[in-house]
Amino acid sequence: MQARTLGSSGLSVSSLGLGCMGMTWAYGSAPDKAEMIALLRGAVERGVTFFDTAEVYGPFTNEELLGEAFEPLRDQVVIATKFGFDLKADPAQGPRADSRPDHIREVVDASLKRLRTDRIDLLYQHRVDPAVPIEDVAGAVGDLIRAGKVKHFGLSEAGAETIRKAHAVQPVAALQSEYSLWQREPEAEILPLLEELGIGFVPYSPLGRGFLTGAITADTVFEKGDFRTRLPRFQADAMAANQALVDLLGKIAAPLGATVAQVALAWLLAQRPWIVPIPGTTKLTRFEENLGAIDLVLDAGDLAAIDETARAVQIVGARYLPAMEAMTGR
Repeated sequence: MQARTLGSSGLSVSSLGLGCMGMTWAYGSAPDKAEMIALLRGAVERGVTFFDTAEVYGPFTNEELLGEAFEPLRDQVVIATKFGFDLKADPAQGPRADSRPDHIREVVDASLKRLRTDRIDLLYQHRVDPAVPIEDVAGAVGDLIRAGKVKHFGLSEAGAETIRKAHAVQPVAALQSEYSLWQREPEAEILPLLEELGIGFVPYSPLGRGFLTGAITADTVFEKGDFRTRLPRFQADAMAANQALVDLLGKIAAPLGATVAQVALAWLLAQRPWIVPIPGTTKLTRFEENLGAIDLVLDAGDLAAIDETARAVQIVGARYLPAMEAMTGR
C-alpha cells in the first residue's frame, strides 16, 4: 500500500482511506455488525490505515463500531472523527451547528470512550458554526492537542477565509470536503489555498455517493431510510441526465481494463500528491475494486480525456437539501 502525507502536517496515511458512515447509518438498514468489523480489520490487513467516522453517524454507533474493531489494532490505524452538531436539537428543525469550546471538549471526551482510545489522530470540525468564531474553535482544538487527546486539527466543508483564520491559530492538517468528477467546486479556490498553506485534502463521496460506480441508474429503487432519496441529485430525472457522465467514463475505463469507479478514484489521486480520497463501502468486493485504483496509472492523455468528458456533462441537481447546503463553503 502506498502512503501519502497530508500536507505539511507530517500525518502519513494510506493513499486511499475508508469512509465508514454507511456501516451504521444513512443508506437504509445497517449491515451486520460482525461483517463490518471483519471488513474494517480486513482493510487493515490490506494496508489501509486511514478511517473516517463522526459522532453524528448513528449518532454514536459508528464510533462505537470502530472502537470495537480497532481496539486490538489501535497502533496500526489513523482514526479521524468529527464534532460540530447539537445532537440534542429537534431533527425536524434541520441540523444545528454547535462548536462552542465547552461542547468540543465534551464531544472529544465522549468520542474517546466510544473509540476505546486515548487519542484522536485527526479531529475535524464537521461544519462551520456561524455563531462561534473559528479562532475560538481552533484554539479549543489546540488546547486538546496540547493535552494529548488530539493529534491533528481538520476542517470540513470550510471556505477559504475560514481556513486561513483557523490555520493562523492552530495549523490545519487536512480539509475534508466533497470532491469528485461530479463535484469540482474545490478546484477554483480551495485546492490552490491548501497548496499554499500546506494542508492536505480528504475528498469524501469521491464516487458520488455510489453514482460514479455505475451501479445506480434512474431505475434504481433505494431502500427505505436511504438518505439519497431526499437529495435533488438522486431524483429520477436528475439521475437520468447525469447517467451521461458515467456512460462516457465507461468508454474511457474499458480500454484501460478498469471500472468506472477505479477511473474516478485514480483521477482524484492524480490531482495532487496530498489528496487522500475516502470512498465508503460495506461490501468487500467493492472495497477491493476501490483499492485497484491505486495501481491504475493515468497518463496525460487519459487525464485530459477524463477532464474533457466531465466538463462536457452538465450535472443536474443540487448535492444537498438547502439546510445542509447552507452550512457548506463559508
